[in-house]
Amino acid sequence: MNERLPFLQQKTSRLTTSPGVYIMKNKNTDIIYIGKAKNLHNRVSSYFKNNPDHTPKVARMVENVFDYDFIVTDSETEALILECSLIKQHQPKYNILLKDDKGYFYIRITDDIYPRVTAEKNTLKGGEYFGPYTSNFTVSQTVDEINKLFMLPTCKHKFDGKKKNVRPCLNFHIKQCVGVCENKITPGEYSEIIDRVKDYINNGIDFSVQKLKKQMEAAAEQLDFEKAAYLRDRIKAISRASQQQKIFDDKLKNCDFLSSAVSTGGSCVSLLKYRDGRLQDKLTFPFDGDTIDDSLLESFINIYYMRQEEIPSNIFLDEKIDNAELIRKALSDKCGHSVRITVPQKGTMLKYVMMCRSNSEEYLSVHTDRTGKELAALEELAKILGLSKPPEYIESYDISNLSSSSMVAGMVVFKDARPYKKAYKRFSIKESLEQNDYASMQEVIRRRFNEYLKGEDEGFATLPDLILLDGGSTHVAAVKEVMEEFDVNVPIYGLVKDNKHRTRAIATHGGVIDVSRRSGAFVLMTKIQDEVHRFAISYMKSKHTKSSFSYELTKIKGIGEKKAQKLITGYKTLSNLKKASTEELAAAAGVNMQTAEELYKKIQEMNP
Repeated sequence: MNERLPFLQQKTSRLTTSPGVYIMKNKNTDIIYIGKAKNLHNRVSSYFKNNPDHTPKVARMVENVFDYDFIVTDSETEALILECSLIKQHQPKYNILLKDDKGYFYIRITDDIYPRVTAEKNTLKGGEYFGPYTSNFTVSQTVDEINKLFMLPTCKHKFDGKKKNVRPCLNFHIKQCVGVCENKITPGEYSEIIDRVKDYINNGIDFSVQKLKKQMEAAAEQLDFEKAAYLRDRIKAISRASQQQKIFDDKLKNCDFLSSAVSTGGSCVSLLKYRDGRLQDKLTFPFDGDTIDDSLLESFINIYYMRQEEIPSNIFLDEKIDNAELIRKALSDKCGHSVRITVPQKGTMLKYVMMCRSNSEEYLSVHTDRTGKELAALEELAKILGLSKPPEYIESYDISNLSSSSMVAGMVVFKDARPYKKAYKRFSIKESLEQNDYASMQEVIRRRFNEYLKGEDEGFATLPDLILLDGGSTHVAAVKEVMEEFDVNVPIYGLVKDNKHRTRAIATHGGVIDVSRRSGAFVLMTKIQDEVHRFAISYMKSKHTKSSFSYELTKIKGIGEKKAQKLITGYKTLSNLKKASTEELAAAAGVNMQTAEELYKKIQEMNP
């Protein structure tokens, strides 16, 4: 706990309610965080409460606050602009910090008889170069599109114009290559294709198609119907392929697409920049785990665009931000033209936003050893449940019973969307003498958090970000009663099944949240529910089997419950018991040879 908290609370009690910027400092007077506020008193006070509900990152920052300064402004807009300026100047540890270490990239057309189109990092080789471009992504994507659209060879064979007996690769057979290896095209005809490639790079698809149409009409007028037919087929192929590509799009004159992704240890924002109908750049901005901004995307937009000379007319996001109108007005005032900030719900713009989201998720998946689908599922689950961040550590509970003597519960843990079997726990129900799922679940949760407060068991030391119960609203309500006994704040929801025992929805204290079966969140929920059910029922079967064995063994004179349990504990399984000799059984149970012989016969008669 911060020893300076009383001083900070007293100082904040006199703070103005005007808008402004606050500047947190550590004991060395280094600036560690800068934020803006509509109401300085309310915002700064939230950091220094006695029982705050902070995220771990915010709590870590507050622990290091020795003092703070503030600057009052006349409006929220002024506070927004000032915050951006101060962050750029001081680069505080806990704010998002933008870094730009991009190089330059080029599109190269080689000077071979049959030229290739490649992506390059420099201009040291021979050939004709287009660029420079600041985005390796843009160059690579454009080169891939060109090779597909114009059916250029991408194999390793070298073609010098002489006939060679070269076996065609798969691309030729699936009509993605003109077939230089099959001598299907002359160097002159290939050169005409390269001319169209250059038009495509410089002017885009529409210009290239228009030029092809003129050549086709000229060929038809000269009665060269074979060439006209060939050009007609090329026009159809390019037009058809262009419907799928996302590098050139005349609808995207001047706009940006943004998406954020958050994971353990870091986060990132991806930005796709379209200018004059083409993808000009793809930028990815990674941030370390100390970033504490509540809305990563909102903070990024403010800081990034306030530094740009050129601001697009349209900014498309994958999620809503709280201060969209305030930021929109500030950006419009800065650039001198209207700026729109939109979250598309359907159509072409949504398609590009989803492409941007995929980029941010895949970037994090590479850097966190998690797949894009796993990261997306956690983000989606957080949005559905209204959580402040993706739940990295999820606990799930299920009760399983066959009789009052075999009542158990299983606890499974999913860490970063994957089973974390090291933390799995089993519970034998002790307090309920009769089958009662609600009372059993209350007992398990109470025992789990008693262990958390004791801090003796490492397996119970981590406070989960989310608890999922196998059950409906009544289960959730029952567990919430128990949670009120503990000074912990963990979101609790139920996993509801349909009449075929399959995951259907999420239960809350007051109702049910339906989740699309096609979503990643639903897939994750199903995986968690199936795993906790499997784990709980396997323990129940194991316990019931041991109970049945124990009962059968006690039918033998001289074998009581303790001796029966001693045998089961020592040999673990029935198959091991059957392998034991009479002498070994006598020694293990502590009985005479006559009793051991009867015991041996009984064990051999028992079925698994």
